[in-house]
Amino acid sequence: MAKRDYYEILGVEKNVDQTTLKKAYRKIAMKYHPDRNPDDKEAESKFKEAAEAYEILSDEDKRARYDRFGHAGVNQGAGGGGGFTVEDIFSQFGDIFGGGGSPFESFFGGGGGTRRRAGGQRGSNIRIKVSLTLEEIEDGVTKKIKVKKQIKCDTCGGNGAKDSSSVKSCGTCAGQGYVRQIRRTPLGQMQTTTTCPTCNGAGQQVTANCGSCKGEGRKHDSETIEIEIPAGVEDGMQLSMRGKGNAGQKGGPNGDLLINIEEKPHEHFSRDGMNIVHDLFLNFADAALGTSVEVPTLGGRVKIKVPEGTQAGKIFRLRGKGLPSVQAYGKGDQLIHVNIWTPKKLNSEEKDILKKMRDLPNFKPSPGKSEKGFFEKMKDYFNE
Repeated sequence: MAKRDYYEILGVEKNVDQTTLKKAYRKIAMKYHPDRNPDDKEAESKFKEAAEAYEILSDEDKRARYDRFGHAGVNQGAGGGGGFTVEDIFSQFGDIFGGGGSPFESFFGGGGGTRRRAGGQRGSNIRIKVSLTLEEIEDGVTKKIKVKKQIKCDTCGGNGAKDSSSVKSCGTCAGQGYVRQIRRTPLGQMQTTTTCPTCNGAGQQVTANCGSCKGEGRKHDSETIEIEIPAGVEDGMQLSMRGKGNAGQKGGPNGDLLINIEEKPHEHFSRDGMNIVHDLFLNFADAALGTSVEVPTLGGRVKIKVPEGTQAGKIFRLRGKGLPSVQAYGKGDQLIHVNIWTPKKLNSEEKDILKKMRDLPNFKPSPGKSEKGFFEKMKDYFNE
């Protein structure tokens, strides 16, 4: 199922400023918040959808890529995996929701009560480069890449503790991961909710560190990651896979894997957006008399007809033989640029023929009578 437009999800125009964008997201997030809509899967889905839209549009770089390439430019999960959980949203958008576990607690002084932010520090992103041929870009491709990274410690399960007895409930927040504060204001008492400063939102404290990871909850290793790259990507485009970066510290969420696309030079083609360009070199006799030639395409060689009198600079177009749009609408064309090949060395007989040809009427600026028989002789000398 195709994703909806991010601007449409948040109900804003493409030129929206960040302040208006934030207000629009906050309004939708409050409307569909799970605490306000318990056991409502549709509301939860819209809540996650709005969070994903805001996560992209609030980041200037991601927004620019989205405006240019659509969903493929910011590919959440690079193939539909990944995506947001409700906990991810609370963790990443504390500024929107007031900094606590549940926004309804900070705004309304109560609500969910059980929801808290994930503890530990988020893992860093990893950036890699993937080189692709035009053939791979035409069809899309799945690549398996071995990435050196920090992974969750398999001894402690990522919490950094020596064993289960080394983990105790945080005394500051009583295992909730957040603390409430009541402040007196001219309007009366106001209750706010903030992340617990002692356990950093984990709700737990470790009394003895894991011997394998020294309490980090992660270790250095490598992982083979399968990356689905959509058809039509361009050189310099960046894709992302959520949660495939370095593991977080002490149970924190993983970072992302950022994939930079690099386009390999091609033997026969250059690229112009969705179109591909091929330089066709003809000798003078074939251009003047006309001929049929085979040219390469991404799908194999095809024969085209070159009419007589074809000029240097002429462009032939093979419709639909280019590259697909990364946004999945239509294909480009193959453009064939005609170049006239001029021999660098001539024997005496060839020079005599050219000298005679230079004075013929058809080689003057004004058109004259065709000398077909003469051109047939030329073809014998200049065919490759």
